[in-house]
Amino acid sequence: MELKYVGPKPIISHTGIEFDNNKEDKFAYLNIVVQLLKALSHDYFEDNTYSYNADTGRLSNDELLRELTKFCPNIDTLMKKENHNIEDEINHNLERATESETLQDDDKETLQNNINIMHDYIVQRSINKSIYYCTINALAELLKHDHISYIIAPMFQKFAHVLHSVQGVLLKDTISIDTKLEIYQKNGKLLVKLQVLNT
Repeated sequence: MELKYVGPKPIISHTGIEFDNNKEDKFAYLNIVVQLLKALSHDYFEDNTYSYNADTGRLSNDELLRELTKFCPNIDTLMKKENHNIEDEINHNLERATESETLQDDDKETLQNNINIMHDYIVQRSINKSIYYCTINALAELLKHDHISYIIAPMFQKFAHVLHSVQGVLLKDTISIDTKLEIYQKNGKLLVKLQVLNT
C-alpha cells in the first residue's frame, strides 16, 4: 500500500461514473498538514509569538509518508485496517447491485463493472482520508498539549480546509474545546486564523 493522489469523490451508478469536484481527495491537504505540524513542533515559551515561513515546495509521496509517520507512527497499521474496511464496503455495494430489485440484469452488470473499475481508486481515497484524519488528530493534540492560542495562515483554500478540520476535531474532543475560525485582511493580505479559546 502506498500514499498517492487519486482525485475527487466518484459517484458510481448503472449509468456511468461521475466525479464530485466539491469532495476533493484528502491527499491534496497532506502537504499543508505536514507544514503546520513541522511549524508547531518545538518548545514554547509563555507570551511568545512564533512565526514559520511555510515551505511552498511539495514533498514527494515517499518524503510525505516519512514526515507523516513522525506524527502518526501507526500509519502502516492504519492503512491495512482502512484497506480491509473499504474492501468490505465495496463487496457490500457489489452484493447490493446483484440483489437490486429495481435494476434490470444489464444495469446490474454495468453497475458492478463500474464499481470494479473504480475499486483501486476508492481504496486509495479511503486510505488517504484515514491518514489525513490521523494527522489532523495529531495537530489537534499538539495545540492542546502545548496550549497554543492561535494559528494564522495565508487564506488559501487548503489552509482553511485543514484548520476547519482541526476545529471539528477539537469540538468533538472528550472535553469540548471552543475555537473560532475567522478570515481577515492585514497589510493587504488575506489571512485565516484559528483561535483556541479554552486550552
